[in-house]
Amino acid sequence: MTLTQYFRNFLHSTQSSGIILLICVFISLLIANSSLGPGFQSVLDTMVGPYTVGVWINDGLMAIFFLLVGLEIKREIAEGELSSFKNASLPIFAAVGGMVVPALIYFLFTQGTSYSSGWGIPMATDIAFSLAVISMLGKSVPASIKIFLAALAIVDDLGAILVIAIFYTDQIHWNYLLLSGAVLLLLVALNFLKVHKHIFYLIPGAVLWYLMHHSGIHATIAGVLLAFTIPTNVSTTEISPLEKLEMKLHIPVSFLIMPIFALANTNILFKPGMVDGLFTSFGYGIILGLFLGKVLGISLFSLLAIKLKISGLPDRSSWQHMIGTGFLAGIGFTMSIFIALLSFKGLPDIQEEAKFAILIASALSGFTGYFILKAARKKVQATVEEV
Repeated sequence: MTLTQYFRNFLHSTQSSGIILLICVFISLLIANSSLGPGFQSVLDTMVGPYTVGVWINDGLMAIFFLLVGLEIKREIAEGELSSFKNASLPIFAAVGGMVVPALIYFLFTQGTSYSSGWGIPMATDIAFSLAVISMLGKSVPASIKIFLAALAIVDDLGAILVIAIFYTDQIHWNYLLLSGAVLLLLVALNFLKVHKHIFYLIPGAVLWYLMHHSGIHATIAGVLLAFTIPTNVSTTEISPLEKLEMKLHIPVSFLIMPIFALANTNILFKPGMVDGLFTSFGYGIILGLFLGKVLGISLFSLLAIKLKISGLPDRSSWQHMIGTGFLAGIGFTMSIFIALLSFKGLPDIQEEAKFAILIASALSGFTGYFILKAARKKVQATVEEV
């Protein structure tokens, strides 16, 4: 089994679960807007141990998803599409553009209003949904573009987490943060000492998650940090601990964690006047920030990096692929909703308006990106890498 094959397995499993994921979105919306809505919300608010069910899903289960994506990114950096500086630098430039331009668009529409504090809302990319959509395209899209989107989304969400930590966290508990650093150093030491058994990484990883959660920084970052300490190799004959862990996580992440996550986070209650809210400075800031700001920022910053010869286009891809991917990055959803909740604490009506605008912007971005990438196949069919 080659290194590339592991990433293909991940994409195929995500492609297969994509339909289930979308079905879960519709089911969640139906439940929220039916008599079952209050009961469903009470389930999410139920305490299980120290946290609610909703927290376990969004901070716990999604940390496992971030762990899997982090493993994929690390392997591609070690030997794959991101192994050269030119390829690895492009997602970073693209992610920066995809954060800066949407935030500027939002600010232009909301400056001087009570909504201005929500400038971080359109900055984020939803990794789970964007990868599900692009994976549903199958071999219509080169594997390098899918890897590019995964890397971009990781950098983007890490950027969003930093924004949350700096601008939207009421208080950072430095004692927990310092303990998190100590656990991370332990994990790095285990890697250096060539410890290969997963249990010696997963137990400290769980402690790292707990400490991150209590530090005030979004706990899902623990999954990415843990992933980058799992040992790997450049051998195509010997399966590394990283690759073994990938294989174990593919099925539960694609067919259990992502659908549960979709059910828990798309229970938006539609109220009278919500559509009117889309045509306000607040609605324009969110929708145009995600739908147009993302693709503009990603495309312009990518073009700049390529023109300066810092980066290069992903293998066997075109600018049409890049634009389509830029639109998919406009699927902000989870992290955007999370930032909206933090931006407008104690203001449930504004939170609901924000969630509705994010849903519309994410749907527009997803459909647009899907059809642009689907159309690109006809132009580059001879060079598209089979996934």
